[in-house]
Amino acid sequence: MKIEVKNVSKIFKNVKVLDNVNMLLESGKIYGFKGRNGSGKSVLLKIICDLIKPSNGEILIDGKKINGDIYKYNIGALIENPSFFGNLTGFENLKLLADLKNNIKDEDIIKALETVNLLEEKDKKYRKYSLGMKQKLGIAQAIMENQDIIILDEAFNGIEEDTVKKLKNVFLKFKDEGKLIIISSHIKEDLEELTDIIYSFDVGKVTNEN
Repeated sequence: MKIEVKNVSKIFKNVKVLDNVNMLLESGKIYGFKGRNGSGKSVLLKIICDLIKPSNGEILIDGKKINGDIYKYNIGALIENPSFFGNLTGFENLKLLADLKNNIKDEDIIKALETVNLLEEKDKKYRKYSLGMKQKLGIAQAIMENQDIIILDEAFNGIEEDTVKKLKNVFLKFKDEGKLIIISSHIKEDLEELTDIIYSFDVGKVTNEN
């Protein structure tokens, strides 16, 4: 698959958060979005996922402009803070999401929970989850349906080192399987170790560091 970001700008209350951004993202690669909080990383991820509209420019997936039809594409995303129902368990929350498309089985959910080292907490209520556990559940929902495009905002936020190492290997495996992966982080070392191409965000401008 191929995502094209073409001349994308975004303005909030006369502040230009993104300024004429262009990039080409292709399957079989991991892309890093680097920049401090508020640099525009999350805003571009939301635009790519069609959650908000750009002030100017467009996003194309496989040559077709997205226009309220992002559901047609097999995309898994975790942007900003994960949000689930506090009175449901981790498993129940994922099951609720899985039932929307009804294309995976309970064992696929279990596999995703195991992948992010959250299997032991699958029956715990979400409201009792720690920050890292919430982040793991967010990643689990982004990968459980074998998504072709995986978008993770501050993917390793609050997650213990052993699980971070495991997830990095998982993402590299996904890359070898031909998935398109975008990971944002303000930690340069995480991106340098994992990604093929790093885009740096600063005051609305985006540059390719490679």
